[in-house]
Amino acid sequence: MIKKTKFIELKKVFKTLHGPKGCLWDKKQTHQSLLGGLREETWELIQAIKSKNSEHVKEELGDVLLHVMFHAQIASKKNKFDIEDVIDVLIKKLKRRHPHVFGKTKVKSSAQIIRNWNKIKAKEKKIKS
Repeated sequence: MIKKTKFIELKKVFKTLHGPKGCLWDKKQTHQSLLGGLREETWELIQAIKSKNSEHVKEELGDVLLHVMFHAQIASKKNKFDIEDVIDVLIKKLKRRHPHVFGKTKVKSSAQIIRNWNKIKAKEKKIKS
């Protein structure tokens, strides 16, 4: 389990990189300018997983996390949302889509869990439309 201090340190690193004395390149980036890098890092993670090399997977997961943090930092600078908001949305989604764990839904198989997940997801998408 990640220590809270490591996550706090990571947030501080991003705040520093984007702060007054931070990295000029980092501060110029936009969601759009980072898309190619995100695509590349995602592909590298997929390859690392296929290679079954846990050290490589760990490194590539870090690179994907870097992009998640980067996009959240960009949004935070525009007062849209921050990484805490991203995490909050994820927690709520996981709890909604796992009613067999966090609610009273009873399931007997993984197939049933997947069907429930897809039904909940479809309902959420319909509500957002």
